[in-house]
Amino acid sequence: MNHKPPIAVSIGDLNGIGIEIALKAHKEVSKICHPIYCINKTMLQQAATLLHVNIPDDFKLHEVAGNFTIKSGTVDAKSGIYAYNSFLSAVALCEMQKTQAVVTLPIHKEAWMKAGLQFKGHTDLLRKHFNQEAIMMLGCQKMYVALFTEHIPLKDVTKNITYKKLKQFFLDMHNSIQNSQIAVLGLNPHAGDNGVLGNEELLITKAIKSANKKIGFEQFIGPIVPDVAFAPYCRKNYNYFIAMYHDQGLAPLKALYFDESVNISLNLPIVRTSVDHGTAFDIAYKGEAKILSYVNAVDSAIELIKFKR
Repeated sequence: MNHKPPIAVSIGDLNGIGIEIALKAHKEVSKICHPIYCINKTMLQQAATLLHVNIPDDFKLHEVAGNFTIKSGTVDAKSGIYAYNSFLSAVALCEMQKTQAVVTLPIHKEAWMKAGLQFKGHTDLLRKHFNQEAIMMLGCQKMYVALFTEHIPLKDVTKNITYKKLKQFFLDMHNSIQNSQIAVLGLNPHAGDNGVLGNEELLITKAIKSANKKIGFEQFIGPIVPDVAFAPYCRKNYNYFIAMYHDQGLAPLKALYFDESVNISLNLPIVRTSVDHGTAFDIAYKGEAKILSYVNAVDSAIELIKFKR
């Protein structure tokens, strides 16, 4: 690659595996981009000492203020606020056009809550920051799943499925993925069986037809019966899926492609990708963290940079 784009890396929760992944993968990702890590020297050295590794000479930092004792595998407010500030710093670098994308390592949602933050995660913060409806899509080249509802209780999913919200979601998806057909999952077993098992599919069908009419072709297909949507014969026909709620889409995705999947934020003015896993507190600072999802997140960011040009 002749031109390696600068990419801001949000370091995530320092009590988890994010910093180990960044250090382990640095040599590999540096071949395809110029990573800029949002962490200060003191915190980086503390983490490297705990990991018993050396910091690469070309490990470029963007200083994020803060100093606390890393407590491996612990939910901690200080670590939560540092992860938050690291992410905001990465976003700012992108907004100032000092970097071309943001790649995020995992945060811990409870640590953010303990720190008094109102956001449930990266995507939630991005919506507020840009005042724009970011779409959370996860997956890999073999299969991507976008989530219509995300981190809300299951009991609240049904009341969020409205014609207006669905149609706008489909149109926003089209703006990011313009040519591929996208399978839309029903909410209920058997996709409602024509109203026998629920009426939500009637709204989904109406929104699909309206969005397709505005787009000019049948991009959105469905509602597909959820329990067969990810069967091999269905995945052969579709690369993109829309799930009505979090576990409906992510349980099959992670069963199939856990190590290689990434998290992509669509419908935003900046490029943002992330690993598709959590802080893995149980293996933090044990040298066991895998880097594939992070490397794929960097690869995905570079492809999205090319798409936006």
